[in-house]
Amino acid sequence: MDPNRAADAVVDESCWSDLDFCKATRNWYCYGKAAAEKAAWEAAAARGVDLVVVNPVLVQGPALQPAVNASLMHVLKYLDGSVSTYANAVQAYVHVRDAADAHVRVFEAPGAAGRYLCADAVLHREDVVRTLRKFFPEYPVPERCSDEVNPRKKPYKISNQRLRDLGLEFTPTAQALYETVICFQEKGILPVPAAAPAPSSSPQP
Repeated sequence: MDPNRAADAVVDESCWSDLDFCKATRNWYCYGKAAAEKAAWEAAAARGVDLVVVNPVLVQGPALQPAVNASLMHVLKYLDGSVSTYANAVQAYVHVRDAADAHVRVFEAPGAAGRYLCADAVLHREDVVRTLRKFFPEYPVPERCSDEVNPRKKPYKISNQRLRDLGLEFTPTAQALYETVICFQEKGILPVPAAAPAPSSSPQP
């Protein structure tokens, strides 16, 4: 969340959300995340604590909890008929198992230090709904963008090289989206269509 960042800039561990912009736009989630991390770094420095931070983007994939949180609602709303259009917006995604793996890797790596951006890819909402429609055509996935006036927003560039250097191979976002929907079906959050794939199935490229 930084309006001053150049459109072609690569988002990496040196990037932070602009707190003033977050407040002005009332994006309290991003504000809270950035403010809490800054406070953690200040506290660690003051106490001489060796702090390492994993920064996951929007997490998708199988959920342990029975309820639908805000991250999962990001996908569910495109499947349950809650919305009839998708936004002209972009988002970075990561599989929940990759986020967990990242924490283990930085904990076990002797030389790990600083921040580690945990992300697979940045997608436009159109790409998200197209993926959902491909694997689950039985659901009412929106086909129209809510913004038919402005140009399609371009996904920003993002670097996950620091975690790749620790050996993490990121799961494709399409797989994460697929497993999210299967999780919804298994938990009874979404009805299982008669033609639905078996839970053990995997999306084909």
